[in-house]
Amino acid sequence: MYELPDYKPEDIKRNAQKIAGNKTLQAVVLLLIIGVALAFASGKVTVDQLKSQYHAFFQNAQGVAHQITPLAQKPAEKYVSKVGYEQAIIDSVKSASPSVVSIIISKNVPVYEQQFINPFGDIPGFNIQIPQQVQNGTQYQEVGAGSGFIVSEDGLILTNKHVVSDTGADYVAITTDGQKYPAKVLALDPVQDLAVIKITGDKKFPSITLGDSAGIQIGQGAIAIGNALGQFSNTVSVGVVSGLGRTISAGGEGGFSETLEGVIQTDAAINPGNSGGPLLNLNGEVMGVNVAMAQGAQTIGFAIPINIAKRDIDQIIKTNKIIYPFLGVRYVLVDGTVQKKYKLPVDYGALVLKGDNGEPAITKGSPAEKAGIQEKDIILNLNGEKVTKDVSLASLIQKFSPGDKVTLKILRSGKEIMVDVVLSERS
Repeated sequence: MYELPDYKPEDIKRNAQKIAGNKTLQAVVLLLIIGVALAFASGKVTVDQLKSQYHAFFQNAQGVAHQITPLAQKPAEKYVSKVGYEQAIIDSVKSASPSVVSIIISKNVPVYEQQFINPFGDIPGFNIQIPQQVQNGTQYQEVGAGSGFIVSEDGLILTNKHVVSDTGADYVAITTDGQKYPAKVLALDPVQDLAVIKITGDKKFPSITLGDSAGIQIGQGAIAIGNALGQFSNTVSVGVVSGLGRTISAGGEGGFSETLEGVIQTDAAINPGNSGGPLLNLNGEVMGVNVAMAQGAQTIGFAIPINIAKRDIDQIIKTNKIIYPFLGVRYVLVDGTVQKKYKLPVDYGALVLKGDNGEPAITKGSPAEKAGIQEKDIILNLNGEKVTKDVSLASLIQKFSPGDKVTLKILRSGKEIMVDVVLSERS
């Protein structure tokens, strides 16, 4: 009588468990056992062949089992996205974040307490006490927060003018490693909502990479980083460039108000406290300075193009101040509505007019006055560039420097004349 190989059921079970729980291998083991049993029953397999085949299979199975590492034993790895767009965001944030700072604003503020006062003083029969808020000294405290980013290794920081415009306040820049540095305001841009401040330390600061805002396209990716709500430093929000060349009137606390031209619109969320932070492209380069958000809208924010800010940075490095060319006219841009209102012969240009409160159309002593420009003149172009609703006279003037001579084409009383003007420095 043939004797079966000396394999006990518990031996087979133990060897099968060594295959690391791999369901595919378990299925193979089961099918192999059934196949071998049928072959043995039919007399096609000898006992010796069966022993050798079992031995070889389980040797291989044990080798496979040793190659399989349970998931729980894998070392922790940082997440690496297999999606190019997502990885670009991760890389951009990683490279730019060390240069982004939170700006904390602190000052002495009045402390009020409630006191009861008799408005009639000591007059007999009038013992009336009325509660009033009376100042009882001052207290030094944080009053606001914003954002900024380091643009040079020696600690120059670009931010918004409205973040650091309070001359009675102190400013501290907090870097991503938690270090605090007192910040000195070097200059406020007289035209744009931009400012340059400086911190000092015993190390080189990580400066951010500035891009080129001239080639921005609608639909390209946008990343905003900043001190959201003044509480959540280096908050990241992502969107796209949703508009270009916008003109907005931005206002804030303390009556601050400014008209900004040519700004970038984005749907990357910009919150209070993000002001002054960078708007990045997917290469980690700054393409704008976050400046404002639209009230009552869903994620409509705005940023000043970085090419405008580069001018301020260069001037600070070279002259330690920010200067702008000055013409000295008050005007309204002409379109179809203005043309109809004032019965003008053209639907473009800059109509020189007095202000709503009677401010003079021509500033006294200005280059415009010296060149003979008059009220109700229509400035059609500057050095051949047409003045329109989308290309304002101010934006054309800003391309030049104080001392530059420009030529204006002016429509006066139905006749076109050419006027040369030497721009001065805006005070």
